[in-house]
Amino acid sequence: MSRPLVAIVGRPNVGKSMLFNKLTGQRLSIVEDTPGVTRDRLYAQAEWRGRTFDLVDTGGIEPGTDNEILSFMRDQAEIAIQNAAVIIFVCDIKTGMTAADHEVAAMLLRSGKPVVLAVNKMDQTGQTNPDIYEFYNLGLGDPYPLSAVHGHGTGDLLDACFDYFPPEEEEEEDDEVIKVAIIGKPNVGKSSLTNRILGQERVIVSDVAGTTRDAVDSYFENETGKYLIIDTAGMRKKSKVDDRIEKFSVLRATMAIERSDVCLIMIDANEGVTEQDTKVAGLAHEAGKACIIVVNKWDAVEKDGKTMKRMEEDIRRDLSYMTYAPVVFLSALTGQRVEKLFEQIVRVNMMANLRVSTGTLNSVLADATTRVQPPTDKGRRLKIYYMTQVGVKPPHFVVFCNDAKLFHFSYQRYLENQIRATFGLEGTPVRLTIRQKGDKED
Repeated sequence: MSRPLVAIVGRPNVGKSMLFNKLTGQRLSIVEDTPGVTRDRLYAQAEWRGRTFDLVDTGGIEPGTDNEILSFMRDQAEIAIQNAAVIIFVCDIKTGMTAADHEVAAMLLRSGKPVVLAVNKMDQTGQTNPDIYEFYNLGLGDPYPLSAVHGHGTGDLLDACFDYFPPEEEEEEDDEVIKVAIIGKPNVGKSSLTNRILGQERVIVSDVAGTTRDAVDSYFENETGKYLIIDTAGMRKKSKVDDRIEKFSVLRATMAIERSDVCLIMIDANEGVTEQDTKVAGLAHEAGKACIIVVNKWDAVEKDGKTMKRMEEDIRRDLSYMTYAPVVFLSALTGQRVEKLFEQIVRVNMMANLRVSTGTLNSVLADATTRVQPPTDKGRRLKIYYMTQVGVKPPHFVVFCNDAKLFHFSYQRYLENQIRATFGLEGTPVRLTIRQKGDKED
C-alpha cells in the first residue's frame, strides 16, 4: 500500500525542520537558527489517526534568488511539491507576512495541490495573537496557529492534512507488480534500457505520471511477471555535470528508490565504477532495497577471455558493501542479455520478501554457534538465546543475547553470512538487530 506524501515547505528559517522533527518524533533534521541549513529533502515516516504517511522536509524557498545553492534548494522543494498529496506551508508570526511568503503562496496555488497554512512560533498559550489574521491575505484559507518547539497546534494541523489523504481503498496496489527503479549517473544508458525493455518485452503498456519532474512510470507485463519501470531519465543533463547537477541526480535517484522494490544500478562499462556510482548505489543500499548491478555498453568494450571476470572483481572492490548484488553485463543498444534481467529481478525481489519461521532460523543459529563458538571478553562468553524475523524488504532479523556489548561485529557478519548461505539471500541487504535479555520487543 502506498503512503500519502506530506511536504513541509516555506521560506528559510521559519521552523520547517523543527516541525519535521516534532511530527516524526525524532531529531532527523538539523535544526539551526540559520537560513539554508536544510539543503536536501529529508524523508521520514509518521503516523496520525491510524494512517502512516511519508513526511518530507525541504530546504527554504527563496523565489527570486540568483544564489546557486538557494536556487538548488528551491528546485528540490518544487520536486517535493509536485509529488505531495498535501503541502504544509509554514510561515513565521514573528516576522509577519512577507513578500517572499506571497510568492511561495502563489507558487503553491499554481501547483493545484491541497495546502494547509501553518503560522509557526506562536509559543504562548491562551489568547490567539491577532497578527495571525493577516495571513488570510495569502489566499490559502484558514491559518493554523503552531508552535513547532512545544508541539502546540500539531494535532489540528495533522487533522487538516488527514482530510486530504486519499481513501485507503484507493491506495491499494497490485502486490504482483514489481516496481523497478533504473538509477545511475547521467548518460549511463538508463533511457536506452527503458526503451529497449518497453520496445521488445511489452505486452501491456500504459503511461502514468511519475514522481519526478521529467520521469514517466511505464507498466508492462511479460512471461516472467508484471513490472512498473520507474525511469529516472531526468537525471541526464545536456550541460556539463557540475556539482549542482550531480546533486540533482542523487535527489532524483532518491525519489525513485523510495518507491521501488528493486533497483537496477547502471554502470558504464567504458568507465567502470565512478565516485557518483558509489553515491547512487549507496542510496539504494541504505534504503534496504533489492539491487542488481547492471553493466551497460558491454558491446563497446574490447574483450578477451578474462575481461568480464576482471570487471566484476573491480566492481566488487569498489562497491564492497554490496557483495550480495548480482552483476549483469548487457547492452541496452543491441539488446544483448537484456532478457536475463527479468529472471534476476524476480529472484532478488523474492529474496527481499522472504520470510523464515522462527524454528527454522533457530536451527540455523544452533548449527552456526556449534561451528564457530560465540566470542568471549575478559572471561565472559556471549550467550545467544534465539533469533526471530521481524520484517521483510529487506529481511530483518533480531537476535537476543545476554550482553549486546559482547556481540562483536565480526560475529554478526558471520551469522549474516550463514543466513545468506542457508536461504540463498542474493540481491538483498540483510538487517541484523542485536538485543540483550530484558530489552523490550517493538
